[in-house]
Amino acid sequence: MHGSTGASIPLRINMKAVAIIDIGSNSVRLMFWADGKTIFKRLCTTRLGEGIATSPFLKEEAIERTVTAVACFYRQALESGAHSVYAFATAAVRSAENGGEFCARVKERCGLTVDVVSGDEEAHLALDGVLGDSDGGILDIGGASTEVCLREQGRTVYAQSFPVGAVRLHDACKEDKERLLSVIHHALEELDGEREYRNLYAVGGTATTVAAILLQMDVYDAKKIQDYRMKTDDVRILSDRLLSMTVEQRRALKGLDEKRADIIAGGALLLYCAMKKMNLTEITLSDRDNLEGYLIRRRLG
Repeated sequence: MHGSTGASIPLRINMKAVAIIDIGSNSVRLMFWADGKTIFKRLCTTRLGEGIATSPFLKEEAIERTVTAVACFYRQALESGAHSVYAFATAAVRSAENGGEFCARVKERCGLTVDVVSGDEEAHLALDGVLGDSDGGILDIGGASTEVCLREQGRTVYAQSFPVGAVRLHDACKEDKERLLSVIHHALEELDGEREYRNLYAVGGTATTVAAILLQMDVYDAKKIQDYRMKTDDVRILSDRLLSMTVEQRRALKGLDEKRADIIAGGALLLYCAMKKMNLTEITLSDRDNLEGYLIRRRLG
C-alpha cells in the first residue's frame, strides 16, 4: 500500500474526518477518511517485527522507529483536520512479550491508545474492509501473520490466523527456498484445502506488491490494483524469479518498493503456497483492507 486516494467504503454516517493508523509488523500506515471516502493513505516502513522469528521481544531500535512514525502520522492527521484518530496493532505487538511496553511508549509520545487486535479480529477487519457486509473472503498476508476469513449468507463460516508472514519468514529462512517451503507448509498445515473459496480477495502489502510487479507499475496505482485478477501460476513464476535474484537486483524491479526487496521473495512464495493449498487458479486483489475495516468498526461500533 504505497498510497492511494478516492477508494469508497460502505459507510455513510457521521461524515467528520477520521484518521486510522495501522501498526503492522513491516510498516505503519495512515488512512485519512472524510466525506464518505478515503482522501489519502501514507506508509512508513519501520520493520517493527524485525527479529520476531528468533526472539519474543521487539527490538529497541524497531520500537523507536515505529513510535516515531506513529507520532508523525498522528501529527499529520491532526494537521489535516482529523476529528478523531485511532491506532491499532497486529501480530508483531500482540505476540511480543514487550508489546505492552511498545503501546505505553506510543501513549507517552503522542497520547494515542493502541488497540492490540487478536488474530481473529484482524481477519474480520480485513474482511469488513474489503467486502463490507457482503459474502466472500480474504487472504491477508502480513509481516508476521496470515489471515483467512470467509463469510457465507451473512455469517462467518471460517476464520483463522496463521503465525507466518513475510518479515517472519525472512528472519527465519532468508533466501533458502527449501527452508522457506518447510516453514510455510508447517505454518499452513491447518489451512482448509477442501473448502470452496468464493469471491476471495488477496489483501496486504505482499499481495499488492506482487500485483504491482506483475503489472510493471512505475508508480503504485490503487485503482489498477483494485479488482485485478492474479493467476496462481504467475505468482509461482514470479516467486521463483525473485528467489533467483539478489536484493540489489530486486530493487530495480518496477512495482517493488525497495524497502520490501529483502522480504518479498519469501512473501511471494507464501502467497503462492496459500493459493495452491486453497486450490485457487487465480485470486482478486483489493487495495482496501483492515484500515477500512477498522474505520467501519469504530464508526459503527
